[in-house]
Amino acid sequence: MTGVGVFPRDLRAQAEGAGLISPNVCMVMPETTAGPFYFDPDLERRDITEDRTGEALDLAIQVVDAECAPVTGARVDVWHCDALGNYSGYARQGSDGANDTSGETFLRGTQMADARGVARFSTIYPGWYRGRATHIHYLIHLDERTVLTSQVFFPDALSNYLYMAVEPYSTRDAARDTSNRQDRIARSVGAGGFAAVREQSKGYEAQIVVGIDAG
Repeated sequence: MTGVGVFPRDLRAQAEGAGLISPNVCMVMPETTAGPFYFDPDLERRDITEDRTGEALDLAIQVVDAECAPVTGARVDVWHCDALGNYSGYARQGSDGANDTSGETFLRGTQMADARGVARFSTIYPGWYRGRATHIHYLIHLDERTVLTSQVFFPDALSNYLYMAVEPYSTRDAARDTSNRQDRIARSVGAGGFAAVREQSKGYEAQIVVGIDAG
């Protein structure tokens, strides 16, 4: 799966020359829904894994303005489901609604963007639940003001491979039912909402550039 999510070499070179971590174009991202499972656990931390198992994922979100200048100090919140489709902090989790994770905080956290506008998280590759493509939610705040709510999407080929061949993803009885093309939110975000994903010696690295209206 080494080549999954790798952009052409010329695009990557142009992005690096502009100081961007990923060659998905520098544009203001469209707003999407935060989803039904957001809460602020007040946890500023890079490693959000806690006790969840799955393929290691290093996630980097670079926040830039409409001119591609980095937005230093932006607050980035992320949250996503575990390998079995459960979000932390809520009852009736999973596609069958049978799990209760109330009071838990796994796979949630906050980081402040560095001088390059980059916020980094250590997590696991997200699982799936009925009716949605594979995704990670994020909020971006400036001066206590939320300026963007959106989601990061991942290549279907990689998701399919992990869900079929790698535990604990592969232990589920059902197969996922929604691809990126079938997901309304993924379609609305467009190509700029998909992470550039590279295989590492242990797990994967996902990078995305997020343009915001900082005015």
